[in-house]
Amino acid sequence: MSRPIGKENNTVQSLVLFIICFALFCGAVYSLSFLSLDNAWPAAITLVLFALAFAIPQHVLGRSDTLAELERVKQENK
Repeated sequence: MSRPIGKENNTVQSLVLFIICFALFCGAVYSLSFLSLDNAWPAAITLVLFALAFAIPQHVLGRSDTLAELERVKQENK
């Protein structure tokens, strides 16, 4: 059976991070309501907010262990 990840967030921290990222996503959807052919700024804001809502959980908060580190830890735990 696999061991749990040692660097997991507690429930409150995970909830706060979810609320922040969901607020970014909702802000991106809301900025689409201002989109028109005359003004390009709402489209730029939408792209930035969508990118942040995706990149923060995937890249910034994700696991940073490399495959070599994971393999080394796996061998040590045997």
